[in-house]
Amino acid sequence: MNAAVEPIEVKNNPEASRFEVHLGDNKLAQIAYVMEDQIIIFVHTEVPKEFGGRGIADKMAQTALEYAKAQHFQVMALCPFVKAYIERHPEYKSITVDYPG
Repeated sequence: MNAAVEPIEVKNNPEASRFEVHLGDNKLAQIAYVMEDQIIIFVHTEVPKEFGGRGIADKMAQTALEYAKAQHFQVMALCPFVKAYIERHPEYKSITVDYPG
């Protein structure tokens, strides 16, 4: 068992419209988003299969939602993972909006 677990460092990359974690060998985990006025729309979460189960997606979702809260953005979770994360963490429900369609 590897006792030295690297901390998960999530960065917002607004040029690429995603929150990302750089992983070994040029791999990337990400939550992609689209900005519309003051609404951040989370559209897709992706973690390379070999890095699954390490809490990377949860950490990205938490970081992305905390960012939205700090910026006073509303959140629209089209991504099933982010939607499920919000269901598990109801403290973010107050900043969410439903898809109008």
